[in-house]
Amino acid sequence: MINEKEAIKENLSPHKIGEKLKNVIDNRSCTKPVTRLWFRGVRSSKFRHVYGEPAKREKCYDNIPITKNAHDSQFCAVNPKFLAIVTEVAGGGAFIVIPVNCTGRLDFNASKVTGHSGPILDIKWNPFNDNIIASCSDDCTIKLWHIPDEGLSVHLTDWLVELQGHKRRVAYIEWHPTAENILFSAGFDHLVIVWDIEKGEAVNVIDCHKDAIHSMSLNRDGSLIATTCKDKKLRVIEPRSGIIKSEGMCHAGSKASKAVFLGSTGRILTTGFSRHSDRQYAIWDKNDLSQPLFINTIDSSSGIVFPFYDPDTNIVFLAGKGDGNIRYYEITDETPYIHFLNEFLSGNPQRGLGFMPKRALNTAHCEVFRFYKLHATKGLCEPISMIVPRRSDQFHEDLYPDTASARPALSAQEWIKGVNAMPLLMSLKMDENTALNITSIKQRHLKVQEPASVDNNKRKFAFLSSETIPDYRPKDMITEKSQKTTNNQTTKFQQLQQRFSHGVNNKDIPLIKEINSIGDNILTENDLRRAYHSQSEEIRKLKKQLHNSEQRVRELEEQVRNLQGRIVSDKV
Repeated sequence: MINEKEAIKENLSPHKIGEKLKNVIDNRSCTKPVTRLWFRGVRSSKFRHVYGEPAKREKCYDNIPITKNAHDSQFCAVNPKFLAIVTEVAGGGAFIVIPVNCTGRLDFNASKVTGHSGPILDIKWNPFNDNIIASCSDDCTIKLWHIPDEGLSVHLTDWLVELQGHKRRVAYIEWHPTAENILFSAGFDHLVIVWDIEKGEAVNVIDCHKDAIHSMSLNRDGSLIATTCKDKKLRVIEPRSGIIKSEGMCHAGSKASKAVFLGSTGRILTTGFSRHSDRQYAIWDKNDLSQPLFINTIDSSSGIVFPFYDPDTNIVFLAGKGDGNIRYYEITDETPYIHFLNEFLSGNPQRGLGFMPKRALNTAHCEVFRFYKLHATKGLCEPISMIVPRRSDQFHEDLYPDTASARPALSAQEWIKGVNAMPLLMSLKMDENTALNITSIKQRHLKVQEPASVDNNKRKFAFLSSETIPDYRPKDMITEKSQKTTNNQTTKFQQLQQRFSHGVNNKDIPLIKEINSIGDNILTENDLRRAYHSQSEEIRKLKKQLHNSEQRVRELEEQVRNLQGRIVSDKV
């Protein structure tokens, strides 16, 4: 274009300058951008004005001795029937279970679930059985408990199943989203173990982490698991084989990072810290973890950020531990894949958060998510409802698509054999014949193989405590003994006894040896039983070692193939 200096040099009049400008075309206004820029302004969304509504004081759960453990888990789990909170106790671990509708002040002597010898680090309800809860502890075990429909009337100390396999404390547990009776556990021994709780045994042991595991998350159908580790790496693993599908460096900060699968989109969201201790979130492609698709800074606070994803509304909630804020974002399929919606502000810091399954939300009030917030400074659990502001109280199909139901899509054996399936869906719309949404499932007892053991001590004590009654009848009238003796004369033992009572012949020596051998066998029956059990235990251990060695061989073969592929690519 022509500027004033050029016009002065050429001594052009204003009229000529205007005519010359008409013939000049500004190429900058005609160039089309190569890539589409994402919109940086205020984007329209039906979830733009979602707000958090805390429950009133009488609808909260008060006087709860919430644990003061510094472990980075939620310490809270909730389903349509019960609310479970890890409590502060001395000499072990315990958590309370409260029916959801029993709000208000909790009794100081309320019944608890006890049985762990160390502090409880994580608890999770079974998604397909509202009466079964799993807990992991500092005592290196995972225990499953059955809670009756009416709640606890006494302290619960008897567990259904005890899973032992970790060498150090168990930090996190997760249920499989579609397969029944499949549980995942991550411990400080750098292992992720896949359990079949119906049999009480390990399906697979994933030993690919070099340091402590910070989080784990399963995708929509449970075919992949994403983990973050203290070595600052994000891994996507196939849980049945233990093969690492992809691996990459996550957030550069030294504090714990968390990961969550974004439903069926094939992407993962992680939260962590930068080198300068700024809190961040990042979006990753599950097939390529070399670099994030998008990364952004949240703020400069020090609390660990926990992500919660709702696959029905595509909203992800980021809640920091130690602060009272909950930020929520909408997930899309276009760059930058995540858009800020709003923020719930509170002056009360949170120690942990549990969330209610979608099948128990109040659709009449447009509730799309519900948190159960554990206050860090007082013994209070406060429900917080995330509501879309709409005037109509009719059912909104755009807010409530079909959600995951409480029925499993697969059995444990089907999933172990390699079958994958998406969750079975259910509608949240109320019918004319139903007064409430489907909020809970019927009570089902977990089938556990009980050991076939006989308590001989109880029988002995019962025999010794029974009263002995003397018999004062004349000897002639007592005929039971003689009848019993005559009836047993036909037995082999009685015949042998009669035969050898008059002396021993040389022909009878082999029979005597046979009888002695029979007696020796009878005497050593218990020894043989003990030897059988010990050998069975050794065989079980050898099978486990063989399985682990085969798993390691598969991993090494996979690494060799990857190295060969890299060598070929480098040569090319």
